[in-house]
Amino acid sequence: MKGFSKEEKSWVFYDWANSVFATIMVAAVFPTFFVGIAGGEDTPGSMWWAIGIVAARVTVGVAAPFIGALIDYQGYKKRLFVIFLACGGAFTLFTAFVSEWQMLLLGYIFANIFFSVCNQIYDTFLPDITTKDRMDLVSATGFAFGYIGGSTIPFIISIILILFGANFGIDAVLAVRLSVILTAVWWMAFSIPIVKNVHHKYGKTRPEKGLFKESFATIIGTAKKIIANKPVFAFIIAYFFYIDGVGTVINMATAYGAELGLGTEGMIGALFVTQVVAFPFSLLFGKLSKRTNPVNLITAAIIIYFCICSVGFIMGFGLEENFFGVETATVLFWILAFMVGTVQGGIQAISRSTYSRLIPAEQSGEYFGFFEIFGRFSAILGPALYAIMLNITGRASFSILSVVAVFLVGLIILTSTRKSLIAQMSTV
Repeated sequence: MKGFSKEEKSWVFYDWANSVFATIMVAAVFPTFFVGIAGGEDTPGSMWWAIGIVAARVTVGVAAPFIGALIDYQGYKKRLFVIFLACGGAFTLFTAFVSEWQMLLLGYIFANIFFSVCNQIYDTFLPDITTKDRMDLVSATGFAFGYIGGSTIPFIISIILILFGANFGIDAVLAVRLSVILTAVWWMAFSIPIVKNVHHKYGKTRPEKGLFKESFATIIGTAKKIIANKPVFAFIIAYFFYIDGVGTVINMATAYGAELGLGTEGMIGALFVTQVVAFPFSLLFGKLSKRTNPVNLITAAIIIYFCICSVGFIMGFGLEENFFGVETATVLFWILAFMVGTVQGGIQAISRSTYSRLIPAEQSGEYFGFFEIFGRFSAILGPALYAIMLNITGRASFSILSVVAVFLVGLIILTSTRKSLIAQMSTV
């Protein structure tokens, strides 16, 4: 990482730390395990998984603006980050030591809440650790190192435990428990650099009294400023929709595959491909940001997600109609995994840095509070649609197809306000 400052490296390294949770707990190992043991004949495990995701997202979405307003005061951003980080690690460990699926779901919900809040605060540190002209590069590098580190190394260990653990007396359940323990330890251990080296620079002086009243007033004021600022408001609405699709793909991929009857080993192997592919493509997004504006990059990523959802529908519909078997569907799942890897990190990284460039650095906390609420509530729509469509039609293929709609709305808003977004990024 030549040319990166100590603070930039430490900030990037947190993606290395927390990506293990996104991979093991959110995308791959834990959801497959949970779907296999939860629910019953009338309530599929993937439906309970979707409900858990919605519960966590609603909680974070409601809390995000207040947390955003609070962390803009000097002395709060770092302190709250450390507290929430510790809570996230504790609840992750909790899920490794309970057996009932209801308790597993409860532990996951709380762990996901604290994981998400830590990510919110982490994003607001971006203006504190780098300059505006480097934000796209640093943000993309963070996602890239998250994929090659936290998303890959512990994932390989988990795959070994699941596939070969029986040779060492480790059954499937114990393999998942060990993977969850690894998640908590990895996340906490590699968070040390950001805790030690990254500090809050652009903040407001804490009021002598009425902190909570002042924070609430800040939330109202920020909401008014965002609505009045047409480029920021347009971007955050577009983000609400297209990131909903991204989040749905991340959270529901293995649950969707499990619902279709795909083998766990094949799906986990395919998701490993996603992590490996995402590393160079995330870096590519950072380099491309120097040659074109970020709106073009986000647009291209959304179009690729159209293709991903379409292939996902074909995979499910083909199985349901017996056009082909599980082997062909598994191949399609691997193709999907590769396609997701090309855009998953890039679209999130460029969205984060684009928003940072649209807003004032000294108010990053309160602005990112609303960015988080739109992001978290957006991640409710897709899983909710998935659960509703599955309940109505009984066909997972139609559930995944519904995600195309939210990508389309996001794309229309983004492209219709492209000129004003580019203009504001050059003036703020």
